[in-house]
Amino acid sequence: MTNIAPAARAPAHLWIVGVLGIIWNGFGVYDYLMSKLKGVDYFRQMGMTDAQIAFAQGYPVWMNAVWAIGVWGGLLGSVLLLLRRRAAAPVFAASLIAYLVSLFYTFFLSNGREVMGGTAPMHAVVLAGCLFFAWYSRAMARKGVLK
Repeated sequence: MTNIAPAARAPAHLWIVGVLGIIWNGFGVYDYLMSKLKGVDYFRQMGMTDAQIAFAQGYPVWMNAVWAIGVWGGLLGSVLLLLRRRAAAPVFAASLIAYLVSLFYTFFLSNGREVMGGTAPMHAVVLAGCLFFAWYSRAMARKGVLK
């Protein structure tokens, strides 16, 4: 006879956070895909100026990779959270690190601060979301909710 304990039920907030994560990070993936597939037309639809479009289309290859890691990592982290996988925490951490690298590029390694204008509040909101998902997934892993 083996003693296998039944899996504990996931708290309701895990499902709420997971679904919100899919929606939140899903928009990031949508934005990334539309930027790559529709380009200028998508940027104009979003109300970007010519200078902002040139900046976004002028990302170096490594920045495009960082952007991809950030958005796809966020979506994958959300899926892993809903699947109650411990891997959600490091995936969300990688997504957060990618976003921090993109902020560093935008504000310190390029002219993004001048070109992108008043986008700092939007960046602060995105950063808060990244921090929350990284913190939450780590907390759930430590509590044993994620296996």
